[in-house]
Amino acid sequence: MGKAGRFACIFTPMALTIASLVCLIIVGLGGTNKNDSNLNSFYFFRANTTDINVNPSDLNIPSNPLTDALINQTTSAAKNALDVKDFYHVSLWSYCVGDFDNGKDKVTYCSPRENEFWFNPVEVWGLNNTNIDQLFSKELRSGLHAYQQAAKWMFIVYVIAVVATIVEILVGIFALFSRLGSLATTIVSTISSLFLIAFALTATILYATLMGSFNDALKKYNIHGSLGHNMYVTVWLAVAFSFGAGFFWLFSSCCCSGRSNRIKYGDQSGKKGTYERVESPYGHREAPVNFQSGPGYQAPHHGVPLNNMGDRGTAYEPYRRADV
Repeated sequence: MGKAGRFACIFTPMALTIASLVCLIIVGLGGTNKNDSNLNSFYFFRANTTDINVNPSDLNIPSNPLTDALINQTTSAAKNALDVKDFYHVSLWSYCVGDFDNGKDKVTYCSPRENEFWFNPVEVWGLNNTNIDQLFSKELRSGLHAYQQAAKWMFIVYVIAVVATIVEILVGIFALFSRLGSLATTIVSTISSLFLIAFALTATILYATLMGSFNDALKKYNIHGSLGHNMYVTVWLAVAFSFGAGFFWLFSSCCCSGRSNRIKYGDQSGKKGTYERVESPYGHREAPVNFQSGPGYQAPHHGVPLNNMGDRGTAYEPYRRADV
């Protein structure tokens, strides 16, 4: 296999690595531009507050037409006063908010990007200086604290995975020239894949757990959460591409040497040739077998002289090259 074969062998893992990096970039771009509807469809978690409502029984108020109307008006006024939107999308760096317009999402604001970002509904909904946040269950407050810590870890792992994938592409260039380069790229690819799978598992488990706690605690207020399908498909595609690239990098380090299979003999003048048998210098006679032995016995030479290699220009070869 020559250089062309080596290039073909390296092309597959390189393409898979680049595809993995593209997926990671899309994950990072989700929720960063309110005017891009495509990027706004990439989010980890969604809080739907369209039908937010407060049940009088939750406030220990008797339920009757008057109190129900009062609560509904108060809830509507509070929602408008706090500027609570219809939905909230949580992404890697930030969150976006918006309203439903004829059944379609219309994002109106995206928060500034922030390292180690986590979504704090108490702060976002402006409940810091009120007692309304006490309506959140103890389990939800505990879940939000755990979510804050895990979100920091998830962000760090994501950054490492992106950097490792970029390094994998750069080192992969050297894999074109030798299997040693492929071996080095395989090592980097393994590191990249491990951090990438850690990021994917953390994101999936973290937001699935948050969704469960969110729905259990706030469903009585008609607030419910859901996961973003597009984001998780992209994350796990990045994992699949990364592991596929690692397999083919390993394959290229064992095979696809890049050397030609043609073995060149003799001179390099380009002549085509073959090999023909050379007659033995000892002739075709076979010496008779003599089983005599004993003290002083010497085996006869039968007229065949001992081969003195010092008298020959070259060693005896049973075949010699014949140019065509």
